[in-house]
Amino acid sequence: MIAGLLLAAGAGRRYGMPKALVRHGDRRLVQHAAGVLRAAGCDRVLVVLGAAADEVRAAAPDLPSTVVNPDWESGMGSSLRTGLRVLAETDATAAVVLLVDMPGVSAEAVRRVLAHASPSALVQGGYGARRGHPVLLGRDHWAGVSASAVGDRGARDYLRAHDVLVVPVGDVADDTDIDVE
Repeated sequence: MIAGLLLAAGAGRRYGMPKALVRHGDRRLVQHAAGVLRAAGCDRVLVVLGAAADEVRAAAPDLPSTVVNPDWESGMGSSLRTGLRVLAETDATAAVVLLVDMPGVSAEAVRRVLAHASPSALVQGGYGARRGHPVLLGRDHWAGVSASAVGDRGARDYLRAHDVLVVPVGDVADDTDIDVE
């Protein structure tokens, strides 16, 4: 089983509101991103919420499984740890991580990365010479990623310290995040 892990817990301070609640077309960003993971073929999608979690659930009642990160204010690292901890209780062999504020990441980009899924996989989307999202973390790496995920640094330090397969996705995706209204 391959899981999609959507990190959507932040308050969006620079944006002025939780980005999960931001409208994207006729849906919220959180619904859009969850839909991308579903469309890409993830067997299960887990959404990590935090800021305004009840409001997000009310505004997006069609979300797949959700979990609230009680420590969301400490940064993205705690949300990644929360999601991986929940997924560790499942039979998932890998998790593809997506951030709620990157609506340009497409299902095709996620599919390209998912094609390399295995318990030992470490894969990132490539945008020319730059690495980005989506990020695929094989189960063998979850403990190491969790140990290094602190503050606003998710898997970045762990990925820099290990061999990572970079799969070109720049022709079908854009991982620019939304930071200003």
